[in-house]
Amino acid sequence: MTHSPTRRAALRMACWMTLASVGRPADAHNQAGTVNPPRGVPDMKVLTQTAGRTTMRTLLTGKATALQLMFTGCSATCPIQGALFARVQDTLSAFGRLPLQLVSASIDPFGDTPKAMQNWLAKFDAKSAWTGAIPEAERLDAWLDYLNGRATGIDRHTGQVFFFDERAQLVLRTADFPKPEEVARLLVQLASRVKV
Repeated sequence: MTHSPTRRAALRMACWMTLASVGRPADAHNQAGTVNPPRGVPDMKVLTQTAGRTTMRTLLTGKATALQLMFTGCSATCPIQGALFARVQDTLSAFGRLPLQLVSASIDPFGDTPKAMQNWLAKFDAKSAWTGAIPEAERLDAWLDYLNGRATGIDRHTGQVFFFDERAQLVLRTADFPKPEEVARLLVQLASRVKV
């Protein structure tokens, strides 16, 4: 589908106004709201649930992405996060073939394996637009600092969802545990900006 430059500009403005309205201050460890200016993702190696090797930049480029932090051995917040993305995935099925994806990124590169990630995703009936990513251990701290995704306590990560545009730029952080409908709505709006 093609849109006139004026219509594209109007859609872009509406999207950013909506994104800006979602962010609200959260706990100090997990700033929420639009990221202005958008921040390019650090390039680091990742391993997917299919044992494919790529980089985070490559994985996030070309699609609107909603990303969460998790690890497969987590029994506290991660099952809630998996259920959240499962509901998002169900909602997104009504939107056809928009260029978007869900990414569950591990914070335990020493404990998580592609097989463990595959099993974790299977618990939530993850489809092809939902990828598990295990970052290289040496870059994990820098990755969490980039996201502002650190938390205190046993899990060491937040329940936030991080949104990336098609250029692999971080554009929005939600508060902890956003509603699935809100995540789906924001992701669809962000994907509608992607030129295909």
